Amino acid sequence: MASDGLGRQGIQSVETAMRVLLALEDGGGALSLSAIAQASGMQPSKVHRYLVSLGRIGLTSQDPASGLYDFGAAMRRMGAEALRRTNEVAVAGGHATRLRDRTGHSVNLAVWGDRGPIVVSWAYGTRPLPLTVRVGATLPLLTSSVGQVFLAHLPESLTDEVLRGERRGKEADWTDERLAATRAQVREQGHVVTHSGVIPGIISVAAPVFAAGDPLPLALSVVLPESVGTPDHLAEVTGELHTTVAEASRELGHLA
Repeated sequence: MASDGLGRQGIQSVETAMRVLLALEDGGGALSLSAIAQASGMQPSKVHRYLVSLGRIGLTSQDPASGLYDFGAAMRRMGAEALRRTNEVAVAGGHATRLRDRTGHSVNLAVWGDRGPIVVSWAYGTRPLPLTVRVGATLPLLTSSVGQVFLAHLPESLTDEVLRGERRGKEADWTDERLAATRAQVREQGHVVTHSGVIPGIISVAAPVFAAGDPLPLALSVVLPESVGTPDHLAEVTGELHTTVAEASRELGHLA
């Protein structure tokens, strides 16, 4: 028996088996017995016994040619069903709230809609803002940090119609070369920072959240007044954002 520190008793062998499965997950592919033993911090002989039992119920499998171990058919079915039951917006929204609590700044979450990015949640921070964007509002593709996240990560076939509308009369500012450079920069650095892009006096930092099997990302952004946006503080907020989107994407089954 094993205790969780709260007086509740569990089954230690189940927790040990989970260490083996987590070692396979972290390995990112088929692993040898010795690699699993090292990753799980157990002796190979002990790991082998667990792999035998896990294999019998389909949670792991062994390739007869290479001898390497990987997830089994039952584990794949369970993983697919778990993802099917996952509400991506709810999961990302929980991470957004925790990001708000850590930074003290407002955080919003957006999805892609027919006419551009749509705000689906807004967690208000402790810093007053001159204006807030309502849930359900559609943000611009070119001038908002959230919009540029979608511009960079969505297929152009999805963004072309919205892009044509926003570029109309602004082609001199948003040339094809600038669009290509913007997409490349966002993908390379993993986030976007805009100053007064939608609301004057506001800095917005946005990054994508990915889910397994879904080609359309979500976009998470932190909104803060320019008055507190010193380079050091902005770097701190951006680091927290990167940590958050990585954790949210991992929970949604995305492997970077």
